[in-house]
Amino acid sequence: MDGTLHPQVHAFRSLDDCRRLLDALPTARRAVVVGGGLLGLQVARALSVRGLVTEVVEGGEHLLRSQVGAPAGAVLARGLAGLGTTVYTGARAVRLTDAGLVLDNGYTLDTDLVVLTAGGRPSTAVARRSGLTVRRGVVVDDRLRSVDDPRIHAIGDCAETRTPDGDGRTTGFVPPAWEQAAVVAAHLAGEDRTWTGSRTVARLRATDLEVAVLGDPERTDGQVVEVTNPVLGTHRKLVVRDGVVVAATLVGDLSRIGLLTQHYDRGTVLGPDEPGALLLGTAGGSTPAGAATLPDDVEVCACAGVSAGAVRACRSLLEVTETTRATTGCGGCAPAVRQLLSTRPTLEGTRS
Repeated sequence: MDGTLHPQVHAFRSLDDCRRLLDALPTARRAVVVGGGLLGLQVARALSVRGLVTEVVEGGEHLLRSQVGAPAGAVLARGLAGLGTTVYTGARAVRLTDAGLVLDNGYTLDTDLVVLTAGGRPSTAVARRSGLTVRRGVVVDDRLRSVDDPRIHAIGDCAETRTPDGDGRTTGFVPPAWEQAAVVAAHLAGEDRTWTGSRTVARLRATDLEVAVLGDPERTDGQVVEVTNPVLGTHRKLVVRDGVVVAATLVGDLSRIGLLTQHYDRGTVLGPDEPGALLLGTAGGSTPAGAATLPDDVEVCACAGVSAGAVRACRSLLEVTETTRATTGCGGCAPAVRQLLSTRPTLEGTRS
């Protein structure tokens, strides 16, 4: 074996991977996506709306197992079923044969192409060969320096940081990598800055398949307020500690995400009835139609940490992307950004 993938098997990690997959679509009828994480759900939906019979294979007991609980995973599975996509959980792909993709539960899935969105690992070969301590990622201190050599820094997927309970953690999201890059840049410029962790916001926004996860709702201690409506295909969960939202999950309806993110970022102390009112939609706050009324200091792009005021200061979407990076991450903030731009006051004497 020379390490190359079978022609029917496609990785999904680079622009070249995407181009190769697009080239294969015209002759394909059936597809299997291996991995039920955020990336896997995006790929599955994209393939199904292009007319392919699509199936998802997830090794965990439910979809998005790293971000959400079983009730939310079940709602997502029903949403995919509505798009004609079958989900196999608790199963792993074993091998590809002439008959199809063989799973460890005995099923063989007839398919023309397989897309791998699971099993990604940080590229740490250089660090290992250099003798640095590497577990899942390069082990770093609170200044993102290798624990073996303070001249070497690691950020993003390749950096393994310590959690308060002593466990190692790597991140696969864009916002922490940008925040870590800023810490390293400040350190190299002579400032004494440390990495204290990131308030992660994960988003998947697609028709009939919308998800937002604030923090780590499945591993964060606190009081849980949870509402599931399988008929409407929605699931909402808040983790509240001392009246403050410390984590949240929204599936199927993101109309409350603006207000929830605002409370989450600001550490707003809520009254006893407010968490339930937020989930049921009876508390006042931002909706998709209300982005224009958001205060300037409210964050609208979690990936790049961009506020409503920073968007209002721009004259076009191009200027927003070039100067703030908003909409260039997961893209979930695009509707709010466009609305903020559309309601921006017209200035006299605008430069031509």
